[in-house]
Amino acid sequence: MSKKRILIFSLSYHPDVGGAEIAIKAITDRIGTSEIEFSVITQRFNAQTPREERMGNVSVYRVGSGSSYLSKIFFIPRAAHKAFQLNKKRPFDAFWAMMSYMVFPIVLLRFRGIRIPYAVTLQEGDPFEHVFRRLRLAPFLPLLRVGFRHAAVVQAISTFLGAWSRQMGFTGPLEIIPNGVDSAAFLREFPNNKLQPVLNKIHKKSGDVFLVTTSRLVHKNADDDIIRALAKLPEHIKCVVVGSGPEEHKLKSFARAHGVSERMYFLGHVDYADIPLYLKVSDIFVRPSRSEGMGNSFIEAMAAGLPVIATQEGGIADFLFDAKCNPGKPPTGFAVDKDAPEQIAEMVTYILTHPDEVKRTVKNAREFVAEKYDWNHIARDMKAKIFGRLLGA
Repeated sequence: MSKKRILIFSLSYHPDVGGAEIAIKAITDRIGTSEIEFSVITQRFNAQTPREERMGNVSVYRVGSGSSYLSKIFFIPRAAHKAFQLNKKRPFDAFWAMMSYMVFPIVLLRFRGIRIPYAVTLQEGDPFEHVFRRLRLAPFLPLLRVGFRHAAVVQAISTFLGAWSRQMGFTGPLEIIPNGVDSAAFLREFPNNKLQPVLNKIHKKSGDVFLVTTSRLVHKNADDDIIRALAKLPEHIKCVVVGSGPEEHKLKSFARAHGVSERMYFLGHVDYADIPLYLKVSDIFVRPSRSEGMGNSFIEAMAAGLPVIATQEGGIADFLFDAKCNPGKPPTGFAVDKDAPEQIAEMVTYILTHPDEVKRTVKNAREFVAEKYDWNHIARDMKAKIFGRLLGA
């Protein structure tokens, strides 16, 4: 493949990161600059971040300012205009829309005569109704459907999300390629001098059992159900919440109302590089999602060697197999129903009293992650199945 140029549209990018942003960087870092040159247009959420910079194998262009709903709406025409300018200077060979709404700038560019092949990646975590059937989106839904219909290829991170593209009218090639995990970072063992500061921060002492969840604090991730479950468990069982979000204040109040605020450690935002430390000092990973496109956090916890309690909503069903729910597959986790805190409490007790089964399940999960979810494998699949098709290789 001769060197080509791909422009990525992503509402967020580093240092503002979630699963989609981590995926872009992990994939582009593993593709040589002599093969594909990547650029990304993203929102400038913070005035301190530069408007242009080079990060790894990606040239970053930030437009607009702020994080309000209105600023995100205006990102679409701004991104299209910036892309038009960049393409005029040095034409791109293809576009890549990271998540559904990022087809909007590409559709605007099509109206301006720039019609080059593009890929769409489905990374959404919210339900289909929330993403596509909200009243305020209705006037723009025809444009979104146009964007899906004309895509050269769609990549979805789960079979659950893959079905969405067909519902939106896409009839072309569909590839299921999940997000991954930096296996080395989450498999590694840490020396005591690295772990002790974290243990001190959460005040973990002998006999304590710590649940941990790593997620944005939003309704779909069901942190409120973890609080309800913790109230049903003995006092030596506690919980570390790694992440921030709009429901943080509400959840803290909820924990106080349920009498577990002293057993809940809300740590706010933690650098991604430090997350393995918090997993290593914890005992059970819990995230009873009400909806999920895939969920990198589950894969990271499995790689770190933690037993995982989760629902099987959406894309989680691709990798979390439960001994009772999925008898034909080696178990990789412990499934509960959504909105069922009593099941979470029961499952925590079950895990603590069945160490041999837990050990087998954790082993299965680690092997499954190493085989299916390593970023090196995923980058190769993206290069061959997405970029190769996109660029006509």
